[in-house]
Amino acid sequence: MKFVVNEGCIGCGMCEATCPEVFSMTDEGVAKAIETDVPAELEASAEEALEGCPVGVIEKL
Repeated sequence: MKFVVNEGCIGCGMCEATCPEVFSMTDEGVAKAIETDVPAELEASAEEALEGCPVGVIEKL
């Protein structure tokens, strides 16, 4: 499964703090997710980041 960060990210960094193996901050100050499928052992952590996003811009594909 893949995760994406949509427009509207406020750059709070909560996703990166929760799951840095999947989410990182760009030079523009917004989050992005890795482009490949999330390894099975990281799916729960990535899901936690999705649920913790204060503006709800992370989604699963």
